[in-house]
Amino acid sequence: MKTRLTFLGTGTSQGVPMIGCDCNVCRSADERDKRYRSSVFVQYGGLDILVDAGPDFRSQMLRAGIRHLDAILLTHNHKDHTGGLDDVRAFNYIERAPIRIYCEKYVEDSLRKEYSYAFAEKRYPGVPEWQITYIDEHPFRVEENVPEVKLTWVDGKGYEKTPCPRPEHPASVEVIPVRGRHFNLPVLGYRFGNIAYLTDMNFIPEEEFSKLEGLDHFIINCVRRGKHLSHFSLEEAIAVAGRVGARHSWLTHLSHQLPRYEDLCRELPEGILPAYDGLVIESGE
Repeated sequence: MKTRLTFLGTGTSQGVPMIGCDCNVCRSADERDKRYRSSVFVQYGGLDILVDAGPDFRSQMLRAGIRHLDAILLTHNHKDHTGGLDDVRAFNYIERAPIRIYCEKYVEDSLRKEYSYAFAEKRYPGVPEWQITYIDEHPFRVEENVPEVKLTWVDGKGYEKTPCPRPEHPASVEVIPVRGRHFNLPVLGYRFGNIAYLTDMNFIPEEEFSKLEGLDHFIINCVRRGKHLSHFSLEEAIAVAGRVGARHSWLTHLSHQLPRYEDLCRELPEGILPAYDGLVIESGE
């Protein structure tokens, strides 16, 4: 099955350039050194899937020209990966449907605090409309976003919701989640066909490596050189990529503490490159 992945953001939680910083990386004129917060858009088996919706969500959607989403998969609950979820309101309005979100239960618990107005019994007109499905480290299917209710906007009232029939067998694809840890926080990466995307990890349990066999592309987070509390270091990311043995490996979630793009490329082993915003990779027929 063909998979096409677009890097919408490849930066760490503060992005690159970082506000107020005057380092060589933050002052770089190379567009590949300008990084939104980490997120990818995956076109897989005819479905359009977003992984994470951080604070740059709106800008990322506009820059990439994305007009439709079947699902949003969340890796964990941190703000740089969930801070843009209010902006799915645009998709609600245009597609007249809730957005399907797949996440762990603790992530939804966090969203209920962060976006309490979206879960309130009496909600303000126009709040984001989400349909949440719980997942864990076991494979699951993502379905096309054929809504069970149709949203019709009524000025002064908000959305009127009309039940609508769903197809008996909506299009769907299998996604394989990969468990990792982000310091003490359990997080998920995802495998789509022969592309795997792992961000915000500094530990992968031994039993999860079997899910990463036979990859064309392996994407792993790397925030800086030297040990980090909750992310793989450059040295650790290279070691993990070497063990996985994908045809191509890509580094993401990069901070300004790493060299500029061109300089980093020169020091990486063959088969490993830094990703950059807008990069597109493909796998399969």
